Amino acid sequence: MKASLHNKNILLGVCGGIAAYKSAELVRRLQDAGASVRVVMTTAATEFVTPLTFQALSGHPVHTELLDPQAEAAMGHIELARWADLILIAPATANTIARLASGQSDDLLSAIYLASQSSVAIAPAMNHVMWSSESTQMNVQQLKKQRVHIFGPASGSQACGETGEGRLLEVDELVTACGQLFNTGKLQGIKVMITAGPTFEPIDPVRFIGNRSSGRMGFAIAEAAVEQGAIVTLIAGPVHLPTPEHSTRTNVQTAQQMYDAVMHNIEDQDIFISTAAVADYRPTQAQDEKIKKTEAELSIALTRNPDILSSVAALDAPPFTLGFAAETHDVKKFALQKLQKKNLNMIAANQVCFSLDQQANEQDSGFNSEYNALHVFWNTSDAKISEQFLERNRKHALARQLIELLAMHYTK
Repeated sequence: MKASLHNKNILLGVCGGIAAYKSAELVRRLQDAGASVRVVMTTAATEFVTPLTFQALSGHPVHTELLDPQAEAAMGHIELARWADLILIAPATANTIARLASGQSDDLLSAIYLASQSSVAIAPAMNHVMWSSESTQMNVQQLKKQRVHIFGPASGSQACGETGEGRLLEVDELVTACGQLFNTGKLQGIKVMITAGPTFEPIDPVRFIGNRSSGRMGFAIAEAAVEQGAIVTLIAGPVHLPTPEHSTRTNVQTAQQMYDAVMHNIEDQDIFISTAAVADYRPTQAQDEKIKKTEAELSIALTRNPDILSSVAALDAPPFTLGFAAETHDVKKFALQKLQKKNLNMIAANQVCFSLDQQANEQDSGFNSEYNALHVFWNTSDAKISEQFLERNRKHALARQLIELLAMHYTK
């Protein structure tokens, strides 16, 4: 199957070896697979290929210095470490492998490695005697203990004229290996239904009651579930987001429409994830014509909408249910109340922070932001509550962490 790296951020580290020329093609092929790529080069690497080459191919400035005056607080390594879903070092020289294994951090690439919680993979490339040396093999084993993925090396003729194990894997093989890191199949064949986005409750033909939900978290969770092999059904409120690959999408506007779409298809679902910010109330009677501005005050009678999550959890044979709780205060308190009251298997809670200054959105979490942080609670087999905090991160990265956690505790 062709590797898909759609919506993945890959930080490519290029080290000083003759195989660095292959990294230029690797940038292009990773992008062809859907990834966004940024490049970090060691000083030695710039002797083989110019940074300008990688800048032209990736469309982003190439990073070479540990202390970057252009970065916030001159801490470019922290920003890059947080940005990456995967750090791929290709080629990885014997020197770089040794530096990573020993915990050195006096250049940009090694500092990023230490500062990142992302997946890391290295593709070694060196003379076959250097690769087979006891020191290099000890360093490789140390990196494996640190959960670093080792891609290769391959065997064959080398630039030095000798033959043996130590060649950089071919570009196609590296792209495929990257894709396999995200597609682990932990939910292979499991049917997952996800609700996402807001609902709009009409007041009249031009006005509605809604909220700030962008749907990004739910759509990111759908992508993460597909990566794990799930058969995903996505019920989406009014959002402007592309449909995740290999998922089935139904668009709705109102809470009642979302309820009907969920309940019509829920019986054969194994997991239900409710990320949608469903309106609790709707106007009792939507007006057929636009309401004119004639009075100083206007009162609108509201009636409760059906509770989709409670209805699913109350089924005779309910799926594994994961709810969301977006709160402005007392996040843990309200999340635990919701977990118990609605009889859920798991709940992910977040504190909604929103700034009226649109330029500050990058620092917001939750609604209408690229970032979020989640406090996850679940019921254990011995009737106790366990919890795990997922630190603030890009929603795509956070979604993968949440799906990993759900897969660990899912019981069919």
